[in-house]
Amino acid sequence: MGEYPDYLRWMGYNDSIGSCRAIPEHRGSFKIRLYERDNFEGQMMDFTDDCSNVSERFHFNDIHSCNVHDGNWIFYEEHNYRGRQYYLTPGEYRRYTDWGAMNPRVGSFRKVEHI
Repeated sequence: MGEYPDYLRWMGYNDSIGSCRAIPEHRGSFKIRLYERDNFEGQMMDFTDDCSNVSERFHFNDIHSCNVHDGNWIFYEEHNYRGRQYYLTPGEYRRYTDWGAMNPRVGSFRKVEHI
């Protein structure tokens, strides 16, 4: 989310865009539940707001599964909303590959409120 004058600002690896999607605006509440292991196991935490540094709040960076209860969210591989981005809609994500990631690293995440 935001304005990016060049691809380096969004941590892009080159100056091309491979895909694009329209994101519907969500006006209700937001809630996401994160788990430290696959299949909703291990330590769990609920969030209703953005998190700029997962390791400070969750004490590790690897999120192996999650359940998006309300709203749309974006996971970022790096802290402070940087790096690869993954768009999540309400539903169950039993493993990080379910949201399209190649590894479980989540450095930060935020709600998708304004388009």
